[in-house]
Amino acid sequence: MNKRHQPPGLDASSILTDARKIIAPHLQIEDRSRRSFLLRGLTLGGVAMLSGCNLTDSDSVETALSSMSRFNDRVQGWLFNSNALAPTYPASMMTRPFPFNAFYDIDQAPIIDEAGYQLEVSGLVADKRSWRLDELRAMAQTEQITRHICVEGWSAIGRWGGVRFSDFLNRIGADTGAKYVGFKCADDYYTSIDMATALHAQTLLALTYDGAVLPRQYGFPMKLRMPTKLGYKNPKHIQALFVSNTYSGGYWEDQGYNWFGGS
Repeated sequence: MNKRHQPPGLDASSILTDARKIIAPHLQIEDRSRRSFLLRGLTLGGVAMLSGCNLTDSDSVETALSSMSRFNDRVQGWLFNSNALAPTYPASMMTRPFPFNAFYDIDQAPIIDEAGYQLEVSGLVADKRSWRLDELRAMAQTEQITRHICVEGWSAIGRWGGVRFSDFLNRIGADTGAKYVGFKCADDYYTSIDMATALHAQTLLALTYDGAVLPRQYGFPMKLRMPTKLGYKNPKHIQALFVSNTYSGGYWEDQGYNWFGGS
């Protein structure tokens, strides 16, 4: 995955058309008039943002698109239904082998010592002690067979097991009224998510894949598995997490990707 650059010379209508295509799938609401209002608002807002831009000026276009991206994040967050579950599948539909995908080659995936591993916890939580893997494995475990959707256009179905993240947040006394949960990873990846998604019933601290210890290529010792988010929002090789009211961005988000990243 590489940073996407907007080529020069694009007209406003093509940019707005692309923006409408991005946001439309997330407007799955019964009130069609409300949906139409939001799409019209995107068009009008986009015209307002782009009207002052020289569209051959990449900086102007980037600024306008960043504004639309932030608007898209707000709308996705507003429409997110924390009670709606992503589809689940039978084992017969699993993708085999499940693909590896990262910003590095598979042989560059970090090697982490299981015995010495500790998950660091900080921020707006009552219990800031670190957690060993055996302690996490001793918590109630759950499994799901769900679809991983990549922003690059492919998807795959896998079987993930681990600790429901809401259970872990409750265990550490996290302030669930806070805005964000952030993650730092052994491969220098980082991202953050909204609290509503953190508390979603299908958001897992995944410790296993297909009934076995999570393989290195899939994020050992743990990854955050969220079928409601695109793949780049699912951090692997997690070393630390923190609860905060301060926006902390993310590896790809800081390069222009949508922060909310709903699938």
